[in-house]
Amino acid sequence: MIRILVVDDDPKLNQAACTYLNDSGYTAKGCLSAEAAYDAMYSQLYDLIISDIMMPGTDGFEFARTVRSLNRTIPILFMSARDDLPAKQKGFDLGIDDYMVKPIDFSELLMRVRALLRRANIEASRKLSVGGLLLDADALTASLDGAEIPVTTREFNILYKLLSYPNRTFSRSQLMDEFWGLESDTGLRAVDVYITKLRDKFSACPDFEIKTVRGLGYKAVLK
Repeated sequence: MIRILVVDDDPKLNQAACTYLNDSGYTAKGCLSAEAAYDAMYSQLYDLIISDIMMPGTDGFEFARTVRSLNRTIPILFMSARDDLPAKQKGFDLGIDDYMVKPIDFSELLMRVRALLRRANIEASRKLSVGGLLLDADALTASLDGAEIPVTTREFNILYKLLSYPNRTFSRSQLMDEFWGLESDTGLRAVDVYITKLRDKFSACPDFEIKTVRGLGYKAVLK
């Protein structure tokens, strides 16, 4: 799944952009400040960043400078009310990849996002293969050597997440927040139940293993 981080201090625009991107097949997360975006990037990898310029605290220029110093390849798109050449020049000098002027046409935003992802060579087929296992994120199906393995949506999403980032440990809290939601009253042990189900269903797959990282969470290890 392709993850997009939207950084804009306008709550309505931020939510609208995230909703449009989510409805278009991406996974978008909104942050109302650069500081919140740093926290989000610390716990999750993103494939593309959309950022405003004029924000309280750290502005978009400084945010882009910091991001680019840490990651030279992630696409960055500015969307700003500033329509002056100096702002655009400064952004591109800092390493951003595209610039849109508000008000934003979301259909145009989507076209630009797709173009940036193509340039970044990010696979948009939303399919993940590990040996004989194929996960199709659009169909939400899992098959091993051509035979489909029945999975629930939540089981699929957890497995896809783990296999998208092999050897990376995800805490129970991270998985709970993402796949149950922040408002869920379900206990963290529900994650353990789902991991057990996944281990049972994919026990015949010799190409990966879901390992428990004691005191932390779980990770997928490729063999």
